[in-house]
Amino acid sequence: MPIIKVRVETRNAMAQKMLDDLDIGSGPSVLEFYTGTQPAGPATAISDQVLLGELVCSDPAANIANGTLTFATITQDSAANASGVATWARHKNSDGVAINDYDVTGLAGTGAIKMNTTTIVAGGPIALNSLVITLGGA
Repeated sequence: MPIIKVRVETRNAMAQKMLDDLDIGSGPSVLEFYTGTQPAGPATAISDQVLLGELVCSDPAANIANGTLTFATITQDSAANASGVATWARHKNSDGVAINDYDVTGLAGTGAIKMNTTTIVAGGPIALNSLVITLGGA
């Protein structure tokens, strides 16, 4: 695997662009949790994946330091839309544009988003304790 080291100023600029994209519009960004296979990327339409629920981010969504976005409070979904196993999440800005897709795993997994449980029950809560994105090259 190649090793790439990126200076902090460049990683901060990359993180700022991601945050700017998430904070576009007049409201907060939203994390949508889905079942099924994660699409090729945020520009790929949802097909047969089931929307389990949505969590609402703060606005602005995060702070940046050393190429890392640390998200502020993320409001839980107190009543999930459907039951299923969360395998990935899509992060949309308030204009509904998909910015990031994340894989989702349990705490012991390697997912970008780790949850206490990935099993979601319709009408039950979906919550995250935190979300931190560290851009590579540190």
